[in-house]
Amino acid sequence: MDFDWTMALGSFLVAIIVGLTGMGGGALMTPMLVTFFGVSPLAAVSSDLVAAAVMKPVGSAVHYRQGTIDMRLVGWLCAGSVPAAFSGVLLARALGHGGEVEDIISKAMGAALMIAAVGLVLRGYLSRRAGAAPGATEEKSEGKSGGTVPKVKVRPVPTVVVGAIGGLVVGITSVGSGSLIIVALLALYPALKANQLVGTDLLQAVPLVFAAAIGHLLFGDFRMEVTAALLVGSIPGVYLGSRISSRAPGGIIRRILTIVLVASSLKMFGLGAVPLAWTMTALLAVSGAVWLVLRHRTARALRAEAETVTVPPDELVR
Repeated sequence: MDFDWTMALGSFLVAIIVGLTGMGGGALMTPMLVTFFGVSPLAAVSSDLVAAAVMKPVGSAVHYRQGTIDMRLVGWLCAGSVPAAFSGVLLARALGHGGEVEDIISKAMGAALMIAAVGLVLRGYLSRRAGAAPGATEEKSEGKSGGTVPKVKVRPVPTVVVGAIGGLVVGITSVGSGSLIIVALLALYPALKANQLVGTDLLQAVPLVFAAAIGHLLFGDFRMEVTAALLVGSIPGVYLGSRISSRAPGGIIRRILTIVLVASSLKMFGLGAVPLAWTMTALLAVSGAVWLVLRHRTARALRAEAETVTVPPDELVR
């Protein structure tokens, strides 16, 4: 078995992003294997999920010690995601084998990546409103790191549905255990802190990924040499990223991740290198222009609000 140190380095960098944001495991690792190392899509999905089954507990253990995990949400998510993940593997197997199936999996991965990128943009928008969003109760619980963690009112049915949809996508493409589910969590529970979102998602992904990994070990195209390289890089990477994210937000990383997700999605749809470069350049230019416009509008609204602030009566007397 030939060990690929370049693949291990790539998995180390991806795992740091996973630990920082709770996202990007399948969304970055699997496309990296397919695009840069020539691994077939089905083998990439199988090997990545088996590696993730070892990587996810490392990151979630760091957050558990810091007290940034909502165990109630973990339970309801797993109720939907675990059986759905195994079913996703069976669905992928039912499609058969050969080039046509590999193409279907590639397209499914591309669609999942694009949805994840759109979700990240939505998350960025919603996170600006999270501080003032309703839905959190007054009850607070002390985290082990000494900070306060908001207690939210759990919505069982939509939480289970989110877990089931995420689990099904993970079973087929290995994408979604973080990229899709964490965005849905923010939409359902906007009062959760960023580090609690990451910690909760990492822990719920442990049984989810285990179920999908078992399915791919039994029915997929698992390759030990690929998984070994992923584990050597991902275990220290996710530990390092989780240590950082348990104390600080990963806003910049999420912006970079959005760009990478879009590029990976377009690559999975078969876009060539030159068209991909031009597309990403145009997208970055448009995104930069939109960001400047929104920033200008926000600043103008804040100035207008400051100018209309009522002056206290005692100030008027003076």
